[in-house]
Amino acid sequence: MTRPRTYSDAGQAFPIYITVVAGLLFLALAYLAVGQAAVNRGGAQTAADAAALAAAQNRRDQLAGKWVEDVLDPTKWQADFEGRVPLEPSCWRADQLALQNEATAHCDSPEPLVFTVDATTKKSVGDSIVPGSENYKSTAHARAVIQPLCGPPGGDAGKDALPLLTCNGREWHLNPDDLTDLPKPEDLFDVHLAD
Repeated sequence: MTRPRTYSDAGQAFPIYITVVAGLLFLALAYLAVGQAAVNRGGAQTAADAAALAAAQNRRDQLAGKWVEDVLDPTKWQADFEGRVPLEPSCWRADQLALQNEATAHCDSPEPLVFTVDATTKKSVGDSIVPGSENYKSTAHARAVIQPLCGPPGGDAGKDALPLLTCNGREWHLNPDDLTDLPKPEDLFDVHLAD
């Protein structure tokens, strides 16, 4: 008499194991694609921030230079601090900094003391399991503001004196006969990123 054949479940675990490993591998590749996109986006934001700040700092330096030219005529100071004076364009600095960060920039100055930059990375996210990512380039936006730190000239200036200049709580007693100790650009203006 022959015994009936029994079937075992021993061989069925292997296909389940393969399916689980394949699923985990797919998830790992998906997370890698998300990570690549995040790094690329971070690079775009860095490029936009650096470009906006560079353009604003260039404008700040020009404004400070213009104020030094006008230091003996206090009636022009307010226009210098508000940026209402003719200056050279500053967006070239944004382009320069964007290139150093492997991006391109579109710079605009909608107001004399404001710069906006839209940066796009030159590199794409790269090949991944996400279709189309090989052509996707990250973009970011930044806005830099130049803030005057000096108030209007104070005190009565005599015939041979200049009015008191107060910048961020520091007083500058300017002597028209000795203009060696003038405020630096960073004493006159603050440059920062804004929302």
